[in-house]
Amino acid sequence: MIRLYAFLGNHGREYHGNRHNVAWQFLETLPFYGELRWERGFKGRFAVREAEGGRLWFLKPETYMNLSGDSVAQLMRFHHIEPEELLAIHDELEMALGSFGFKMGGGLGGHNGLRSLEARLGTRDFARLRFGIGRPEHPDIAGYVLSDFSREERELLECRVFPRAAEALQLCMTEGFSEALAKYPKVKVEP
Repeated sequence: MIRLYAFLGNHGREYHGNRHNVAWQFLETLPFYGELRWERGFKGRFAVREAEGGRLWFLKPETYMNLSGDSVAQLMRFHHIEPEELLAIHDELEMALGSFGFKMGGGLGGHNGLRSLEARLGTRDFARLRFGIGRPEHPDIAGYVLSDFSREERELLECRVFPRAAEALQLCMTEGFSEALAKYPKVKVEP
């Protein structure tokens, strides 16, 4: 069972609309987001939600993306959460914009947030929910992931992608990660 939902992103108003912060943007659209009571701790902001199977933790690391593992590992140690009980929600260059899907383990794809998680947890075998942001045609990857989505891209995410992904996340919370992975390994939402 997934007990910790870690939404990877960069802290600060200037990063809010960035492609790298798609997980935080998704979090803010979840139907129960307004019910969460956020507290500071574990180098970020966290909230707890009671569920049928026990407590669920939601975490927004405020260490900046490259040190996400510091925040995640601290909460996991304190609350005795194992790597197999973690779901990392993050942006994915290797998936087209409009795509999302669950994945277990695998490569890091040059994602510094995932690298930090692997370094602090000692494994890359944790569950993931990836949001495609596409790969730019130019070589400036850092500039690309730190750029904001266009109005049209935001509209696609908010109106089409995030609602479907919210259904997928709800399935993960109620039926388990294996069920969610089987049903939503990779979904391409048409504009």
